[in-house]
Amino acid sequence: MIYPEAYASLERVRWDMAKDVPWNEFKPELLTDEQALTIKMNAITEWSALPATEMFLRDFRHDSDFSAFMSIWFYEEQKHALVLIEYLRRFRPDLVPTEAELHAVRFEFDPAPPMDTLMLHFCGEMRLTQWYRCAGQWHTEPVIKHIYGLLSGDEARHGGVYFRYMQRAIEQLGIEARKSFAKVGVLMTSSSRSSRALHPTNLHVNAALFPNDTVQSQLPDPSWLEHWLDTQIRFDKTWETKVITTILTKLSNLFGVPVTNTKELNLYRKVLNQEVEAAG
Repeated sequence: MIYPEAYASLERVRWDMAKDVPWNEFKPELLTDEQALTIKMNAITEWSALPATEMFLRDFRHDSDFSAFMSIWFYEEQKHALVLIEYLRRFRPDLVPTEAELHAVRFEFDPAPPMDTLMLHFCGEMRLTQWYRCAGQWHTEPVIKHIYGLLSGDEARHGGVYFRYMQRAIEQLGIEARKSFAKVGVLMTSSSRSSRALHPTNLHVNAALFPNDTVQSQLPDPSWLEHWLDTQIRFDKTWETKVITTILTKLSNLFGVPVTNTKELNLYRKVLNQEVEAAG
């Protein structure tokens, strides 16, 4: 089982909101209204770990090991929302999300192939790691800069645990897991072909609610994410390249084949499909 070791490793580096956030170093003159509003939107977005966890527990009911890991992932992701809300409560109480605003992002996600979902969220963690690093550089107030550093580290570690479950999936499921990981990998490294940010909170997840079936569509400002990335923190091609390179490097290690760009990954995906067809 992966869960016991993952629990121990994450427990060793877990930060404490009371002890490890330097609240007394707050500099009010360095926090703008614009920056404070982005913190609110991030807090609400992080709250969507709640419906994501409900989805994972439903679709991975067959996998008690992974489902147990959700106890850690859910706790730490909800703590992300909580620390951002606490920052606002202390320093911008007028922007603390309401319970209704938080509850709006809790809606049911349609069932999906478990391995597709696993890969999608691995990529999401890799992307969020870099988003938060970039956000930390954009912010000027030292306490929130520190908080984004903590959050970024958590997201990177979560991605590492997802990767371990992906390795196990290949051992257990073989080519079917490879197919799912390659397929979703092509999607999540094709940002140049997409008009939207490629993150689970920005993808359609409930056909009955379409087009208002993304987490971002339920935020007070549904257009916030693109504005945050493109205009505010300026998550440009250099940052995006870091995300894509990380995903492709991890997949190269996972598959045991060199994958240096999306085109090569797509070719590998086609080879897998051909192998499945040839086998019957």
